[in-house]
Amino acid sequence: MNIHEYQAKEIFRKFGIPVSDGAVFEKSTLQLDRIQTVGKAPYVVKAQIHAGGRGKAGGIKIVDSAESAFQAAQKLLGTKLATYQTAGVEKPIDFVLIESSRTIKKEVYVAITLDRSRVLPCVICSESGGVDIEEVALKTPEKIVKGHFEVDEKVGETKFISLLAGFFSEEGSKASKLREVLSGMIAKLTRLFVELDASLVEVNPLGLMTDGSLLPIDAKINFDDNALYRHLEIAGLRDSRQEDERENEAKKFDLSYVGLEGNIGCMVNGAGLAMATMDIIKLRGGEPANFLDVGGGASKEKVAAAFKIILKDPRVKSILVNIFGGIMRCDVLAEGIVEAQKEIALHVPLVVRLEGTNVKEGREILRHSKINIQTAETFEEVAEKAVMAIC
Repeated sequence: MNIHEYQAKEIFRKFGIPVSDGAVFEKSTLQLDRIQTVGKAPYVVKAQIHAGGRGKAGGIKIVDSAESAFQAAQKLLGTKLATYQTAGVEKPIDFVLIESSRTIKKEVYVAITLDRSRVLPCVICSESGGVDIEEVALKTPEKIVKGHFEVDEKVGETKFISLLAGFFSEEGSKASKLREVLSGMIAKLTRLFVELDASLVEVNPLGLMTDGSLLPIDAKINFDDNALYRHLEIAGLRDSRQEDERENEAKKFDLSYVGLEGNIGCMVNGAGLAMATMDIIKLRGGEPANFLDVGGGASKEKVAAAFKIILKDPRVKSILVNIFGGIMRCDVLAEGIVEAQKEIALHVPLVVRLEGTNVKEGREILRHSKINIQTAETFEEVAEKAVMAIC
């Protein structure tokens, strides 16, 4: 589960991490006199959506007066914003965060996440923080340093000083103190990461300000959904309007659905088969649009719902159905596809591979359905036909 920047900064405060004073506004609460209490001009007006890249997309404005901040907030609230991280999907701007803008001398990147290869949480830092951190990771990965810690470890404030060796060298005699402060801040972030069952804590950028302080300019926290039952106060921060409508719809039918950025819609039963299907699509030069596991015992209604969810994605140019009938019967899958077509007309090529329980009955149902379907018998064939269908 993701949360907004302003919510993440409130959590930072609770863990003793300094953040800028600011005020959050909705369209109904936007007031000039309240903006004036935030601090001195200039101000930064930040659209609150669950995505990075807001600045490049026009979602962050720096203005020189409270009146200009009011006008900028008015223009943002109630609109939608798409960034390079949303894959063209526009996110509603229901909140803006207004802070007093301060001059940044240097931008640093700090994040904590899980290193699956080591099965340990990992601290990631770079002196080249800011909007182009992805480029840094791609072109100059040597500028990124990593350090690990144990989940049950009480991380001391000096633990990561050696990791930060060389940081702030341009600050001369102040460099050592800055590394101490940053190491202490990272220690607090690790405590937040562990205690709140986070999957990602990211500060980008962490600003070295002209007054010599270190201040999180942005804040991002993602939480492990499976642990939210232990943190009801965190679960209450969920903003469903920021989430993928298809994923929310899938949850209603107990479907495992994750939207991706490709154009081949996938419907599969079983997580392992779904992963293998996405792999073979990639090997054949295609890109899956989603992970969708209808489960082993899906009903006709559940399959129909899954099919309609796939078709809601405007990027989908073909659909690949790969079903092995064990508990899941092939005739039930076929009936679900036919049921979905009664409500949503199929406008993209459909390629189906059925094997297993009641496969003959399933193929007969599809054959007499008047739906334009290509069939396949092997993994390679079904993937190749789905990829070729959009060429």
